[in-house]
Amino acid sequence: MKEIKRDYYLEELKIRENNSLVKVITGIYGCGKSYLLFNLFYNYLLNKGVDKKHIITIALDDLVNEKFRDPYVILDYLKNKIKDNNLYYIFLDEIQYLNRFEEVLNSLLHIKNVDVYVTGSNSKLLSKDVITEFRGRGDEIQVHPLSFKEFFSVYEGTVDEAWDEYFNYGGMPLVLSHEDSSKKTDYLKGLFDKVYVSDILERYNIKNRVELSELLNILASDIGSLTNPLKLSKIFSSTKGHKISDKTINRYIEYFLDAFLLNKVERYDIKGRKYINSPYKYYFEDIGLRNARLNFRQVEENHVMENIIYNELKVRGYTVDIGIVNVTDYDKNKKRILKNYEIDFIASKGNNKYYIQSAFSIDDINKLKQETNSFNNIKDSFKKIIIVRNNIKPRINEMGIITMGIYNFLLDENSLD
Repeated sequence: MKEIKRDYYLEELKIRENNSLVKVITGIYGCGKSYLLFNLFYNYLLNKGVDKKHIITIALDDLVNEKFRDPYVILDYLKNKIKDNNLYYIFLDEIQYLNRFEEVLNSLLHIKNVDVYVTGSNSKLLSKDVITEFRGRGDEIQVHPLSFKEFFSVYEGTVDEAWDEYFNYGGMPLVLSHEDSSKKTDYLKGLFDKVYVSDILERYNIKNRVELSELLNILASDIGSLTNPLKLSKIFSSTKGHKISDKTINRYIEYFLDAFLLNKVERYDIKGRKYINSPYKYYFEDIGLRNARLNFRQVEENHVMENIIYNELKVRGYTVDIGIVNVTDYDKNKKRILKNYEIDFIASKGNNKYYIQSAFSIDDINKLKQETNSFNNIKDSFKKIIIVRNNIKPRINEMGIITMGIYNFLLDENSLD
């Protein structure tokens, strides 16, 4: 298999090189963090002339390195490896295995000629606490599963074949190493159950595996739908035959978010310029994991496409919300009514903002009207874009609304511009 180039993340590491901060590489287990650090960045350093002896690497999840999970042992080892005043690069993989890792990393920062890089798969340990735990000396880079562009760059087949593969099996890098569908399926199911679910159960000492698993199934079935813990609690009562409190469900969802399995998207009132607390939408970090969770029984391309668009926007660094447009109208009796129009995504980065609708197909004038109603009630001048499944180049109508095909959007990183 060809080498997968993760150029965006490699550049993120390059620009942070020797910036006096701990570079914290986070992301879902198996998304390629270790490969990025130990292969791509490591080879980059060698190619620019860094001596191998000045790159110290330890994989803390390897049982061979169990002794290094002791903070005193690893600090003593690292200090003894530093023989001169030249810069040393320290790579620590899966830092959550290291006891008192925050203190160890802060101790390393007291050594003037070290540049520290760590990976971790759990945001409870890293992402949320990276500022406080490292006293403002942590710099996070979140790695995602392969984008469609990254996937297609090493896929041997047509773009249509690549899309079929991607929307079924997603972008976990090791999926590409399995040739037949049964092995891909087994890998994704095993990863989900033996790694993510088991890890959550163990870390939070959860006794009821069935409840946790059933909640995951409901969320997987309902991607892109508005929901909240109270609604999910009622679903449990009506369809599963037993009660589970909304507080427990909310706690479980937080665990899924912390493990990078899910992403939560809030609603934003465009006219009122405020966030609406509940309900929310949830999308899976990798669509292949979501499909595997449901035994590939509910692979509706329209919902999967919406999840993939969301993931692509996150990979490109956008903050993503759901847009709500409230409009006053009149019914047939001339009575005032309030209509709510939804915009699938508001993608924001710096001064740039885009309103985006995911429309699997636009077959007729009624479907077109449905997709553009929300756009027509927004008075600002930010770009309004409809992404469709058809392989079409971008086109713009008389209202300034752009329509583009999914391939154009995914394969051109500047497609929104």
